[in-house]
Amino acid sequence: MAKTAIFLADGFEEIEALTVVDLLRRAGIEITTASIMGRKEVTGSHKITVIADTLFEDVDFDSLDMLILPGGQPGTTNLGNCQPLKIKIKEFDATDKMLCAICAAPTVYGKMGLLNGKKACCYPGCEVDLQGADVQTSEVTKDGHFITSRGMGTAIPFGLAIIEHFQGETAAREMAAKIVYK
Repeated sequence: MAKTAIFLADGFEEIEALTVVDLLRRAGIEITTASIMGRKEVTGSHKITVIADTLFEDVDFDSLDMLILPGGQPGTTNLGNCQPLKIKIKEFDATDKMLCAICAAPTVYGKMGLLNGKKACCYPGCEVDLQGADVQTSEVTKDGHFITSRGMGTAIPFGLAIIEHFQGETAAREMAAKIVYK
């Protein structure tokens, strides 16, 4: 079974994070919510507090197939300032393990220089921070071991793209039908 983790910081975009969690769990893909805040309670950008499954320091990164970053502000800034997370992102990139991000969060990868020469998308207005990327305007962009998406309105296509990565196009289409999406 595929294992993923989505990282939560105060100011995360609730819809982007929780839509992905919901879709992956429905699909039978293991996803752990991990707080980088040193506490399990994390408050999103719209003042909705959630309780993460675990703390960053307790994540078994060796067992993971994918890291996922939700957007939102100041959530994205908080993720980008988390040095231990950036170390793990670099390790995943060095071994071509999957890195996904939505909304402003692809800028974390961009500022780290990881998107150089890759197609990527992000929230409109954040493109300058996709340093070296071939910026796209599609709902979801996949290039190599990166999947990026544009914002809250693309959270479902983003989640479906992750399902497609692990389980194939048919499984993603079936999930879309089950949730009455398009």
